[in-house]
Amino acid sequence: MKEIVIVSGKGGTGKTVIAGSFAVLAKNKVMGDCDVDASNLYLLLHPQVKEKHDFYAGVIPEIDLTKCNQCGLCEELCRYDAITVSQDGAFVDYISCEGCGLCGLACPEKAIEMKENLCGEWYISETQYGPLVYARLGIAEENSGILVTTVRKNARIIAENRNLDLIIIDGPPGIGCPLIASITGANLVVVVTEPTLSGIHDLERVIEVSQHFNVEPVVIINKFDINLENTSRIEEFCKENSISVIGRIHFDNIITEALVKGLPVVEYSDNKVVTQEIKDIWQEIFKKIQ
Repeated sequence: MKEIVIVSGKGGTGKTVIAGSFAVLAKNKVMGDCDVDASNLYLLLHPQVKEKHDFYAGVIPEIDLTKCNQCGLCEELCRYDAITVSQDGAFVDYISCEGCGLCGLACPEKAIEMKENLCGEWYISETQYGPLVYARLGIAEENSGILVTTVRKNARIIAENRNLDLIIIDGPPGIGCPLIASITGANLVVVVTEPTLSGIHDLERVIEVSQHFNVEPVVIINKFDINLENTSRIEEFCKENSISVIGRIHFDNIITEALVKGLPVVEYSDNKVVTQEIKDIWQEIFKKIQ
């Protein structure tokens, strides 16, 4: 079983467009969307949800107002200003709360109990292209790395149970905890970049992270023709660091049209340059993971 992860150093480079097209082109696979803060692969694959699971991580305080005597100690000790005490009782601002548990330990009336935090959901679904596992992290919630691991774990379980050969992961942008949780132990990291200054900067960072975790990175330059000078800079950087540039994709409004229709671009159009470029890139990736 092989696992490839499509990532980008920054948002908006076309990562999910590529992942959606790979979902169409690949055979005998399961897909996972590990961009849990802003999951959107489902918008292209239109899944039917088969299982929905709550995601709990960390703890939050729950105050029993029948026991609280409004002494104010919890408000005084909370360094995150997450508790407000009034004559009506003590109340928690859960966006500010870090779940440290100090208020529960300090409460003289034992009115505060730390309970598991429901901070998201994850789904097992079916699409016309194969099974898809994805998740949604709640607003301002933490522990995204744990949720990413949950998505990857269940994608692997599906692959093992159904004897599937490949796991395709639509990874998160950036270089933080979600990225690390997405690429660790993968067979190949496919970095989608664009020829802009921010694209170049963040490409270098995400490649550094991939190499740190001993996962081979390869590069796709999307919209390469909007700035040929920067495209040459990317290719030179990759050459100097022995990194394969496995393909370049033209800028074309056909991609926007496909997104508006809610379809992977290779499904929307079979006679455009960009469609063939993505197909050629997939063949290069397929060769690498054999």
